[in-house]
Amino acid sequence: MTRSGDETKSSRQQSSGMSSDGDARPSVLAAYVAVARPDHWFKNVFMLLGAALAYFCHFGEGTPVRVGTLGWAFAATCLVASSNYVLNEILDAPTDRAHPIKRNRPIPSGRVRLPVAYGQWIVLAVAGLGMAWAVNLPFAAAAGLLWVMGIVYNVRPLRTKELPYLDTLSESVNNPIRLALGWFAVTAAAVPPLSLLISYWMAGGFFMAAKRFAEYRQIRDPARAAAYRSSFGHYDENKLLLSMFFYATAAALFLGVFIIRYHLELLLSVPLIAGFFSYYFWISLKDESAAQAPERLYRERGLMLYLVVCLAVFVGLLFVRISILYTWFNVPPSTVQTLWEL
Repeated sequence: MTRSGDETKSSRQQSSGMSSDGDARPSVLAAYVAVARPDHWFKNVFMLLGAALAYFCHFGEGTPVRVGTLGWAFAATCLVASSNYVLNEILDAPTDRAHPIKRNRPIPSGRVRLPVAYGQWIVLAVAGLGMAWAVNLPFAAAAGLLWVMGIVYNVRPLRTKELPYLDTLSESVNNPIRLALGWFAVTAAAVPPLSLLISYWMAGGFFMAAKRFAEYRQIRDPARAAAYRSSFGHYDENKLLLSMFFYATAAALFLGVFIIRYHLELLLSVPLIAGFFSYYFWISLKDESAAQAPERLYRERGLMLYLVVCLAVFVGLLFVRISILYTWFNVPPSTVQTLWEL
């Protein structure tokens, strides 16, 4: 057989899920694993911020640190999220074929059977929600809400991902849900502060709008962009930039409410957080920006290092009291106990 014939055969084998030696099982299994998107599980690390906040708010109550429970809760969240990813890829397959990159995903490229994928969606949901029930009732309720939002986002007649602005808001609401999951993995006796939940939601809205902005600029064709994502029929670069500005402003406002109400020392982290938003926006302006696919953000080493610094400073300040700040800003001290006082 000629080289071109070998390449054609190899291409057909890859599209059918077969390996070059005729054994289909390894590549088919890899396709089904890819549909569950385990490479997106890193997003659930932001549950840890909710856990840290729960320890902070209930520090004086002797809340124990249960590493095993946190690990179990993280695994449950990953399974529920993967169930949503499977549903997303099933229902997005027709439009993903119009995307220059996503058309190579397992379902649009024909490497996964739809009945099996639907079964995978249900099995992952049952396993994840069952594990969540074993943590506590509020955690299970939050996990259930995460799964329901996957349906709201993907399934008609709602399918909010096709509606301008609701697409970013309904996708980014998973951020405060993850924060709540981390919180409830530590304590079921209270709920997270509403101001921080809204701030986390708006910050997620900024990141999702930046994702849309990077995608729109990458496609470079309004008609093709609208064929890939219906909301792009309404958006243009200016509208997406304005929405990013709105979300960043709202996130800052509600973060300020949380800081004044609960822990003024967190003001010292605000310049770092503002810098992170600016850094992320700069990345969204790049050609083939990693902002299009958050699972690829780890390649932006500078951004990842900056994020680690921001989180370390934010969490560290939670457990420090700097009394003079309350005098300078004329704010009553919080009643929440801290580890150290300066």
